[in-house]
Amino acid sequence: MKSQIHSSKRSDATQAVSEATSGISRAKGILFLSDYARLSQFSKLLKAKYPDAQIIGTAGTVYHNTVIDDQNILIVIAIIDEAELSANVIGNLSTDPLSDMYKLSESVKVVSAKKNSTVCVEFCTVNEEVLVSSMNVILAPAGIKLAGGTVFGAPEGKASLVAYNGEVYEDACVYMVIRNTTGKACVIKENIYDKADGPAHVATKVNAVNKELIELDHRPAADVYSKETGVSKSGIVDNVMQAPFGRIIDDEIYISSMNGVTGYGSITNYKRINQNDALYILKLMDYRRINEDTCRKIKSFSSKPSMVIAVNCIYRYLLFQQEGYLGEFLTNMSKLAPFLGYIGGGEQYN
Repeated sequence: MKSQIHSSKRSDATQAVSEATSGISRAKGILFLSDYARLSQFSKLLKAKYPDAQIIGTAGTVYHNTVIDDQNILIVIAIIDEAELSANVIGNLSTDPLSDMYKLSESVKVVSAKKNSTVCVEFCTVNEEVLVSSMNVILAPAGIKLAGGTVFGAPEGKASLVAYNGEVYEDACVYMVIRNTTGKACVIKENIYDKADGPAHVATKVNAVNKELIELDHRPAADVYSKETGVSKSGIVDNVMQAPFGRIIDDEIYISSMNGVTGYGSITNYKRINQNDALYILKLMDYRRINEDTCRKIKSFSSKPSMVIAVNCIYRYLLFQQEGYLGEFLTNMSKLAPFLGYIGGGEQYN
């Protein structure tokens, strides 16, 4: 696959687009990341410059190689050649994302999707659990791996937004199905947490609408967490980067981070926990060694990748900042290939 990645930190939107698209005379598809304030401007300017390209994007804290910003940045990823792609927008995420799944089904057909060479990249604003379940009805049978992020960082009182072909949308997901016609494409999950020494727990009472875990093993969730970790109830949220919850699905761990504790001992979370989910309280592992392993996996998959796109959790970003590791992480990943990434409020993987 032939692609180009450029970025700009110019404050004038037109100049930023000019700089970030320098040397890109044509494009089949464009994925762009930017600051929130200029997302709509960038969407319109990019579509005007590349009217035949399929374009998706979103805003938040983003990074290109070792440069990271959320206030004044535009990153443009242009897919030039040796790829087939199809993009679209899925609306009504909070009520009925299934009604737009025919678009994704058509995209899979358009690119003649093949296992190990086709991926789906997406950004969504809400309801990620229902969205991913719906998308995988289409993607899983075709062997297409999914990677994406939930928009994070909209100013207080403002709606989270995604962009598609010159327009911005609330309550929506934008996606791009990409088939590399001359090589491979893969999705790798890097988990820096593992099960702690405590037992598995069962979510025996939940409020799925509020993403509230009320009881574990028929006991108040906060009581169970505090007893196992030795952390007071008032310190549970502050301990989230050391010991979040982990949902166990088959052999995979999916992190669910806490964001509140109620007066009656329930714990609210960023991810929805379902009735009868199996949960562990996790422990932080050696993230430096884990990232080294990830880099080796990527190199073993492709000795010279065209690009690497990463979606990282806001808590991982804060942890790496706190530990003074963020710069090292960005440097390590940038050595692999042209590298860009997004800080999400939620992350989607298959």
